[in-house]
Amino acid sequence: MRDIMGMMGKVKEMQAKMEQMQAEIAELSAEGKAGGGLVTVVMSGKGELQSLKIDPSLFKEDDVEILEDLIVAAHKDAKDKAEALAAEKTKALTAGLPIPPGFKLPF
Repeated sequence: MRDIMGMMGKVKEMQAKMEQMQAEIAELSAEGKAGGGLVTVVMSGKGELQSLKIDPSLFKEDDVEILEDLIVAAHKDAKDKAEALAAEKTKALTAGLPIPPGFKLPF
């Protein structure tokens, strides 16, 4: 019985740490760039777009498709960086737990 109570205490402790980590991840921001910095995207740790900067030299009618592609590429770059930051924080919390590789905790 003592082992069950100890395990329940550890579960509650882990839950509190997880909630704190989720709050920290939500406050992170990641910057993604494309086109050599012509397009810059900043995203939160939750994947919300916070800002978008476009170099004025890209505002030409015949370059619309290029601009669209650069925005998508910058967004992907920022998303990948935000996910890497979140994975790094999660790794520290889940160290020693038998979690399968590639498993994403719900955020």
